[in-house]
Amino acid sequence: MRVLICPDKFAGTLSAPEVARAVADGWSAPGDVLVQRPLADGGPGFVEVLATALDGRRIPVDTVDPLGRPARGEILLAGGVAYVESAQACGLHLLTPEERDPRTTTSYGLGLLIAAAVESGAAEIVVGLGGSAVNDAGAGMLAALGAAPLDVAGYALPYGGAALGAAVSLDGVPQLRQARLVAATDVDNPLTGLHGASNVFGPQKGASREDVLLLDAALEHFSGVLERAFDVKDLAVQPGGGAAGGIGAALIALGGRVTSGINLVTNLIGLDAELDAADLVITGEGSFDHQSLRGKVVAGIAAGARDRGLPCVVLAGRNETGQREASAAGVTETHTLVEHFGNVETALAEPARGLRELAARLAGQWSR
Repeated sequence: MRVLICPDKFAGTLSAPEVARAVADGWSAPGDVLVQRPLADGGPGFVEVLATALDGRRIPVDTVDPLGRPARGEILLAGGVAYVESAQACGLHLLTPEERDPRTTTSYGLGLLIAAAVESGAAEIVVGLGGSAVNDAGAGMLAALGAAPLDVAGYALPYGGAALGAAVSLDGVPQLRQARLVAATDVDNPLTGLHGASNVFGPQKGASREDVLLLDAALEHFSGVLERAFDVKDLAVQPGGGAAGGIGAALIALGGRVTSGINLVTNLIGLDAELDAADLVITGEGSFDHQSLRGKVVAGIAAGARDRGLPCVVLAGRNETGQREASAAGVTETHTLVEHFGNVETALAEPARGLRELAARLAGQWSR
């Protein structure tokens, strides 16, 4: 039996490659062929997942986190294309709950990663967007690339989304050496408005209702500054502009194109061919909920399995979907660590053990 193991990360506990390894380690049918293809949609784990599949070089980079503290990141260079993960510098996971404040967090560290990609000589830079702690429309990123936002007196603005209401211009031109930019995300939200970055994602990053209103107005104003600086139109309503706190909009203003993160990853790792050859598909993520079935990794994998008539088993930390909804999306079975252990605490403390044990049980059920 050929088993395709293609999970997303279990946020906060295991990376996607670690999840895939745990499932493979637990599979107790020695005659089966296990194919591990961990996945990401542009958010945390984007570079690591691609590094497992591409013949590339991982280059360490000194950067900063959303509060400007030293952090360690990397770029993946493969065939003239550099892959960069915004979450390595801007990730929500880099901050404690008490530190989360999208009024002041910055994307400056992402700019340092992109600058390193430019210095590597890459002709194209693919920026994975997702899981960010920022809401600054890429202002910090632009500053790191040589185009800091200025106020009416010509002074550089402080970091964070709240200050952008005072922006009137940019100090210089981003130093990209004609490298093409690609924003990899499965978020199609615009920069501003009811479905924009501040309203939809701001509360997850620590914003109060008053903060959301302030940030949305600041981003609306800053979109005008970007439009004038880069001669673009309707930036505030472009699909994907709201990704990663508005970093998507800044990349669009710089001439970047928006593409589906999960489609990019699956194409690069040859997932369609693996689905064609599989007898059973195992996917999963930390929280299997209603968002999972709307454009995320699990939804794409389940749909691909359904189209091929393959059984698709989801392993998750917890499950908040209905059986009928999951079945309609192509999911055959769902198993969770919380159900397996009987409590949340052990599920969070020992996810790898739980996945190994679930995989052993599945092998006895599914292997011929």
